[in-house]
Amino acid sequence: MGTSLSSVLQWLDDTLQPARYRDYCPNGLQVEGRPAIARLATAVTANQGVLDRAIAWGADALLVHHGYFWKGEPQPVVGMKRRRLAALLANEVSLLAYHLPLDAHPELGNNARLGQLLGIADPGPLQPDDPASVGNVGELDISAGELCQRLQALTGRQPLLIGASDRQLRRVAWCTGAAQSYIDAAVTAGADVFISGEISEPTVHSAREEGIAYIAAGHHATERYGVQAVGEALARAFGLRHQFFDEDNPV
Repeated sequence: MGTSLSSVLQWLDDTLQPARYRDYCPNGLQVEGRPAIARLATAVTANQGVLDRAIAWGADALLVHHGYFWKGEPQPVVGMKRRRLAALLANEVSLLAYHLPLDAHPELGNNARLGQLLGIADPGPLQPDDPASVGNVGELDISAGELCQRLQALTGRQPLLIGASDRQLRRVAWCTGAAQSYIDAAVTAGADVFISGEISEPTVHSAREEGIAYIAAGHHATERYGVQAVGEALARAFGLRHQFFDEDNPV
């Protein structure tokens, strides 16, 4: 079985609604391959290792969270960029990338899936006045240390906790990836803890001075789950074979 590339793109546009977001990269089809898709590969980032494994598996298309053509990056197609694009074009593999739309989807997105897997109840937008908000806040009765253990069991890596491990939590805010600056929104939302992927030097001071616990659980590690959920949904909708390729990244 399988379907057309155009049908997959239409489903993704209808589901993820990329037009709602002012993003740092083009969302949707970034590199055009063959017109039909029977095998869909997914990954967090379209790095060379993922490309090689997807091509070896026989993928017709690769769907990722982190694709190419970011704002501010050098435009010449040389070096690493040339090698990546050459691999896709030579093997007629389409590259589909969705950044903020994949973070924000209320059921299949990175934040939604992380919250579901952690057992966070009653999730809502972290910034309810922003229709394109990409963070969430919900309820979970747990200690900070226990939450870190749950994250470690889920992601396979030890998170960094700023704050006391025995602190009891009830209101949890989170935003996957490089969203450490959202800690201010978490404070405004009355959260006891904010979970994100990365941490910066000022984040530590903000957490300590605002009285909120902070957990950095890994950029890649927290963004594994949305693209898998979208890939599985596409496989069900169109009868595709789907394979997720995880390329470890310690950040």
